[in-house]
Amino acid sequence: MLFPDNIKYTSEHEWIRVDGDVAYVGITDYAQSELGEIVFVDAEGAVGSSFAQGEVFGSVEAVKTVSDLNMPASGEVLSFNDELIDHPELVNDDPYGKGWMITVKLSDADELSNLMSAADYEASLD
Repeated sequence: MLFPDNIKYTSEHEWIRVDGDVAYVGITDYAQSELGEIVFVDAEGAVGSSFAQGEVFGSVEAVKTVSDLNMPASGEVLSFNDELIDHPELVNDDPYGKGWMITVKLSDADELSNLMSAADYEASLD
């Protein structure tokens, strides 16, 4: 299982990676493996909306279940990964790369300190 060091993690199994003024958000390798085959990601309607840290911004649907997506840090959703419309399996295949779900303009970067490091996240799964 992958736990990249350059991202932060939530206890709800989302990740966030800040790249300049933009942050990428998705679900962790652990989350996608627990959910199984991803068949639909519903976060397209979130574009242009602002969410507080921990607020639900969408959902991910697997063959057997639907799971809420929670915002790792407060901000405005700038874009949705349109590739996921036709290829939701990218979340399973490459959760930290091509399987990202949304980009966000953070409104309070200090909130990132509330999130877990890779080592802390991995330890929380034991």
